[in-house]
Amino acid sequence: MDYLDVMPEIKGIKLVLEDGTVFEGKSFGYHKSISGEVVFNTAMTGYPESLTDPSYKGQILVSTYPLIGNYGVPKDETEEHGIPLFYESDQIHISGLIISDYSFEYSHWNAKSSLSEWLIKNEVPGIFDIDTRALTKILREKGSMLGKILIDDEDIDQYDPNQDNLVAQVSTKERKVYGKGKHKVVLVDTGAKYNILRCLLKRDTTVIQVPWDFDFTQEDYDGVMLSNGPGNPEMCSITVENIKKAIEIGKPIFGICLGNQLLGIAAGGSTYKLKYGHRAHNHPAIRVGTNNCYITSQNHGYALDNDSLTDDWEPLFIHINDQSNEGIRHKSKPFFSTQFHPEASSGPTDTEFLFDDFIHLIEESKK
Repeated sequence: MDYLDVMPEIKGIKLVLEDGTVFEGKSFGYHKSISGEVVFNTAMTGYPESLTDPSYKGQILVSTYPLIGNYGVPKDETEEHGIPLFYESDQIHISGLIISDYSFEYSHWNAKSSLSEWLIKNEVPGIFDIDTRALTKILREKGSMLGKILIDDEDIDQYDPNQDNLVAQVSTKERKVYGKGKHKVVLVDTGAKYNILRCLLKRDTTVIQVPWDFDFTQEDYDGVMLSNGPGNPEMCSITVENIKKAIEIGKPIFGICLGNQLLGIAAGGSTYKLKYGHRAHNHPAIRVGTNNCYITSQNHGYALDNDSLTDDWEPLFIHINDQSNEGIRHKSKPFFSTQFHPEASSGPTDTEFLFDDFIHLIEESKK
């Protein structure tokens, strides 16, 4: 493959943060100006999964790992249930991508196209040749902030995605049923990654995926899965009201990421915005009451306040770095959740056993 055949058209482009800081770079994506919340991810692999994660809706993603694009973008294939094999949703959800060094040539057995071609096809801008170390230091010191990617000095208005109901934008629009397993699980889709669906289906389940504002308590189900998703959890008051009804019904509930926050709010707790969020594949979380520490994948900007939990609930996991909540459980009923992703794709999978725990709770509750 000739270098010139894979080299994208390079144009001048810049990132402008809301505090006035400007980073100039080169374009390797779609040529348009956009705005959003600038956040960073410290994962070394998994950019196809991250870019298609609905939790990144409205955000400009900074990758701290310096070399991006070297293994291209995977084929767009589906498995038996019609679920993409290598992506976490049907589209790219980030607003823009910022990296240090773009690999113009890619090599991987499963690669179909370059990252640049994929971004251009999906009309997502990308900047490379940016000092992502300096940028990340600013975001760590000042916190996640709004920003703009500007092409040819075409200025646009600032956009704060946290003021919008992003969940309504990424949630499924209709009720869908997957699989024919013996356990009926309602998947409340507030921006669900496909790997949650995959992890449930391989455990002998029938998954009923419903929109974020769907009253799933009217379904015939054995358990409830509350998915991940983007934005401010306070925007999901309809979902919270339905979770409250599910708590009264008493069948097992398992929440992930945003699902942890929504379960906590339904239980009487409150949330707050983290300074710069948790976005990586290497966050340490300890199980409360044990010495068991797990390396987890995370992607969230909000957290549940441990001190806001009522007496019936307790923290299940705690983040070792900042002591923030990483999960809760009810002291006597089959309800629990995690702030991290036990279904993590592209890994790690150290905590996937929590899906087995969920199925065990379902089996016990059906006896």
